[in-house]
Amino acid sequence: MRELVTLPVWVLVLVLLLAAIAAVDRILGPSLRWFLRRRMERAVARLNKRLERPIRPFILLARSDTINRVIYSPEVMGAVQEFARDEGMPEEVAFERARKYAREIVPWFSTAAYFGFATRAAKLLSRSLYNVRLEAHEEDAIRQVDSNATVVFVMNHRSNMDYVLVTYLAAKRSALSYAVGEWARVWPLRSFVQSLGGYFIRRKSSDPLYRRVLARYVQLSTANGVTQAVFPEGGLSLDGRVGQPKLGLLSYVISGFDPEQDRDVVFIPVGLNYDRVLEDKVLTTALTNGQRRFRVAIRKAIWVVLRHLWRRVTGRFQRYGYAAVSFGAPISLRALLKRARSGSVAKDLGTELIAAVREIVPVLPVPLMAAVLGQADCPMTFDELVEENRVLRQRLVAKGAHLHLPGEDLVQESRQAILALDSRGLITEQDGRYVAVAAEKPLLDYYAASILQLLPSNTPKIAHAKT
Repeated sequence: MRELVTLPVWVLVLVLLLAAIAAVDRILGPSLRWFLRRRMERAVARLNKRLERPIRPFILLARSDTINRVIYSPEVMGAVQEFARDEGMPEEVAFERARKYAREIVPWFSTAAYFGFATRAAKLLSRSLYNVRLEAHEEDAIRQVDSNATVVFVMNHRSNMDYVLVTYLAAKRSALSYAVGEWARVWPLRSFVQSLGGYFIRRKSSDPLYRRVLARYVQLSTANGVTQAVFPEGGLSLDGRVGQPKLGLLSYVISGFDPEQDRDVVFIPVGLNYDRVLEDKVLTTALTNGQRRFRVAIRKAIWVVLRHLWRRVTGRFQRYGYAAVSFGAPISLRALLKRARSGSVAKDLGTELIAAVREIVPVLPVPLMAAVLGQADCPMTFDELVEENRVLRQRLVAKGAHLHLPGEDLVQESRQAILALDSRGLITEQDGRYVAVAAEKPLLDYYAASILQLLPSNTPKIAHAKT
């Protein structure tokens, strides 16, 4: 019993290290977590003083607590039992699958990551690539939205820059929680997106259990006043137009909404447009192929980035024209329910939101000139293009379109737009007349579509050039 036991030095060091870690975790851990929590609460309190929509406590909950609130809700537990019965598996297995889905969906929000890095990076990137223009005709109506209501920004999906641009322009309003597609579930982008409050969705999943878990998270976020941003089209526009709404997320919001007890949900339409969309060729190629698959070679992507950096270093880079955002009039879910037909609330809401977003898509110089050239059936001189630009602009003004144009000098504006299209090889000059390049017509039509969708379908086209 009194014999000596000899231990290697490394075992002794390991035992002492584990004991020290346990002591720190048990003794200092709670105090450290309390200290960090208090610092975060004070930081959030300072932020809320300058934000129009304060950060809600729900998104500051520990991620594990939010996951438990989702999976232990009666709706999800019922779905687990139903799924286990239909699939012939033990409920414990189905429950673990639901837990896996919740971990995949539920984000963790970091105020430091969002306001300390993301909004600043979004501002830097947006302003370095574009001349950014913001227009809010309904600013007073937006400011008058009930401070207790849940605000959902509903946007057209023009480019992956949409996330960056809206994050920058909405930084003074609130922190936005985005619904992000599966493309962002790669390391290390996944953790970064989740730290910004973004939650992932499998757009094509038909698993009923997954859908129930996703629905419950969306409903909890909405009920707790989390400001959100959604793209009702469900994906990037391939033809340049605002597409038809996908009703998934909207139906989740509506099905969990009680107009008598819950806080109101207010949808704010947001229209976005660009003089140049970074992914334009990828999108038009996908449209031509008839498949929504965006294949981008890694080597080509790296080459594009390196070429861009070299042009910046050598001072030859010029911005890609204008990027613009317009905000429309708020739409109250509570008010909509009073006038909607029974059984068609989600469809009516989707139709109304998409129409509202389409109407406020900004009119920019390059897409406007693309619309002029895209309608012409023969080459036109510069003076003829300027005149047709003026006529089309007047039609848009009469229609109530949101024009984000640089100034009153229509000639200079037209010249810059033609130069932008010509530099990309979308148009060519022949004997002083400009005409679309046949091989690049799909790309020209892509930009023109963002403007032509604002006009009635019977708007007369440019039949011929003036003589």
